[in-house]
Amino acid sequence: MTRSKMREHCFKLLFCADFHPAEEKDEQLIQYFEEPMEYDFDKEGKEEIIHDVSMSGENSDQLKERAEAVMVKIPELDLKINEVAEGWKTKRMGRAELTILRLALYEILFDDDVPEKVAINEAVELAKKYGGNEAPAFINGVLAKLV
Repeated sequence: MTRSKMREHCFKLLFCADFHPAEEKDEQLIQYFEEPMEYDFDKEGKEEIIHDVSMSGENSDQLKERAEAVMVKIPELDLKINEVAEGWKTKRMGRAELTILRLALYEILFDDDVPEKVAINEAVELAKKYGGNEAPAFINGVLAKLV
């Protein structure tokens, strides 16, 4: 599985988990992998897979480990985001944008295998796909200030 695909799964897992109490984290991780394949139509009307969690056991273990590592660091990540996001504290941000920022900042601060530029670029791509119209510019601006 590509790193981009793994990152997208991690984003989805973190996004879903953010709607539930922290005590339900383990249950949410399990439930994510039990969701059925989901389809939708793209802008041209072509059917595409939007959710498919079929992956090797090794990849699912890596995904769970990454998601748990990010979840543990959320208070620290949010503090850093709040320091630079002028006029936008984490409590006011959209959940998709906040989750993307958390994941990217985690990669920047704690994953030596991901260069800062790659983390920012991948975050912007996630924002284009899952965020609002202004999300890519917002994500890019906040992450640029953080690095």
